[in-house]
Formats: sequence, C-alpha cells, structure tokens
Amino acid sequence: MRGVAWGLLSTHCFPGKTGLAFAFEKLIVYQKAIAFADRACARTETFPRGYGFLADQLNRATVSIAANIAEGNGRFTIPDRKNFFMIARGSVQECVALMEIGCRRKLITLEVHAQLRSDLEEISKRLSGLINGLENRKA
Repeated sequence: MRGVAWGLLSTHCFPGKTGLAFAFEKLIVYQKAIAFADRACARTETFPRGYGFLADQLNRATVSIAANIAEGNGRFTIPDRKNFFMIARGSVQECVALMEIGCRRKLITLEVHAQLRSDLEEISKRLSGLINGLENRKA
C-alpha cells in the first residue's frame, strides 16, 4: 500500500522520482492527510460567492493537518513531536466543524460530507496512534 500511495504522490509533483527525500513522506497518515487536503480544497472551489471565508478556513485547516505532521516529524524531542501531532489532530477537529457548517448550508452534499468525515476519522485515529507511540517511548 505504501508504494501505491507514494506512487500517487510522486508521479503528480515529481515524475520519475523513486526515493523518499523526507521521512514523514513514508507515514501513511501524512499521505492520507495530503490526499484529504487535495479533495477538500477541490470541493471548496465550488463554494458560491459569499462563502469565501468558509472555504479559506477549511482550506487552511486541511493543509494544517499535513503541515503539522511534517513539521512534527522533523523535531528531535518527543515533547516537540507530540505537540505538532496534537496540533494536527486539533486541525482534524476543526475540519469536522467547518464541514458540518458547509453541509448545513448545502455547500457540501451529504455524500461528500460522509466521505470526507470518514477520511478525517481515519486520520484522527492514526494521529492518536502516533501520539500514543511517542508516549510509550517515554516510559
């Protein structure tokens, strides 16, 4: 699965690239966060005039998930890493609330909302696993 997921990432932005330059790119949770951000940002492109504030906030929150996973993975101490992973998890929660508003305003269909929410649930579980793994390392 990792090879397939990386293949999707690499062929889009880096055709012909075979290796991973950064360790966080190997993380499934990072790959899923990037895919989620891409899908969610594509949905906000269709938001009508007057809902730019919601599109901008949702876009920022989705990008924040992947960015904080990457930044956290680049930190050297466990508390620093944990902090960034927790911020990423907070951004997941923010996306849930923003998507609910979008769904209630009929900017996101029920089907799309359900799929994106399912993606967020998986990302959140994987982030919790990363955080718990760091906590277990301390002991």
